[in-house]
Amino acid sequence: MSTKSFVVKWEEQELEKVSAVEGVSVEKLQRLLDAGRVVIPRNAKRAKKSGDREIALKAIGPGMSTKVNVNVGTSKDYVNLDEEVEKARIAVQYGADTVMDLSTGGDLDEIRRTILKEVDVPMGTVPIYQAALEKAGVRAVVEMSSDDLFNAVRKHAKDGIDFVTIHAGVNLNSLERLRRSGRILDAVSRGGAFLIAWMIHNERENPFYEEYEYLLDIAKEYELTLSLGDGMRPGCIADASDRAKFMEAITLGELVKRAREEGVQALVEGPGHVPLDEIEASVKVMKHITDFAPLYLLGPLVTDIAPGYDHLVSAIGGAVAGMYGADFLCMVSPSEHLALPSVNDIKEGTIITKIAAHAADLVKEGQRERARRLDDEMAYARKNLDWKRQFELAINPEEAQRIKNSRPSESDACSICGDLCAIKLVREFLKK
Repeated sequence: MSTKSFVVKWEEQELEKVSAVEGVSVEKLQRLLDAGRVVIPRNAKRAKKSGDREIALKAIGPGMSTKVNVNVGTSKDYVNLDEEVEKARIAVQYGADTVMDLSTGGDLDEIRRTILKEVDVPMGTVPIYQAALEKAGVRAVVEMSSDDLFNAVRKHAKDGIDFVTIHAGVNLNSLERLRRSGRILDAVSRGGAFLIAWMIHNERENPFYEEYEYLLDIAKEYELTLSLGDGMRPGCIADASDRAKFMEAITLGELVKRAREEGVQALVEGPGHVPLDEIEASVKVMKHITDFAPLYLLGPLVTDIAPGYDHLVSAIGGAVAGMYGADFLCMVSPSEHLALPSVNDIKEGTIITKIAAHAADLVKEGQRERARRLDDEMAYARKNLDWKRQFELAINPEEAQRIKNSRPSESDACSICGDLCAIKLVREFLKK
């Protein structure tokens, strides 16, 4: 385990605040931070710019509660800054621990900077999107220069972005494995696809991989956390757990090691679409080969045939992945694979992903007891038919209350059973 002293210097009161939230000792938290197995994304520039507004500190890694990220952002086909800001606000309101701006349409600088001002949680981006879109024409992706890529990272860091997705593991080696893979969907990561096209067209190594030391220099300057992207993630069940994915993961493990040696916080992104019986192996292998770096998963989605319900598909996979060690779940909305999400899609996806994260915490070492206390409280509230307390404990109180009120009962129980309520009847005869 690395014991590198990281560039980020945490104040004692900051560590005490995080340790109280997570239910771990300050000493354990500091030890995990020093080892690089837990990260707390925070850009030094943003911390200074925020003035009196406090940016929430979110610890991501083993022993910490499972965190949830929510993606927002425009597309070329739909640009509405006010709506994206509202999505970010709704995400935080319903429990998002972090927000990422993935905008690809409109004034990207204005969108990013506006959302940054409106949220008080760590915020991430994928700078390669801007690097590509600032070039004109359909061949913009392959015409990016190395300077374009790194300048975009620096611009986002300078604005105060706390963590950035960098697809440094998409290199010529993993590309060769992709060519041999026989995949149905070659690459579904947008950033990964950009770099695959760039390497093939330019017959050169990925600059983020080739010039990784320069990336680390930028990260150190701004205390920027690197989220090492999974550009080779499987995009369908048939493509899960292949050599291209694991070759990239091996490279990401090496990049994590180099980041830690330079005192840069890093986490690792993972798949993707994975069948239920492969999730355990996928999580454990990625954890092992990256020296237990925090693992950030999109899903995983456990079936391909549920468009319109992929937030549920993702939550199933996310809960299982969290049980086996995933630390950070990326929300998938109901509109995944179909359209740019609406505000309501963001709300529903956030709530569903929070449920998956809590389900994982119920069995996760370091969080089990704290998580189960909440469920125990709900059980006692139900035993006592204490509706006020049940709503207080609910992940989405307003929806629980709406449903309860939509079909009221003359009894103090709900309208499913009324006076025939099993809890009420047995409690009366047991005299409990």
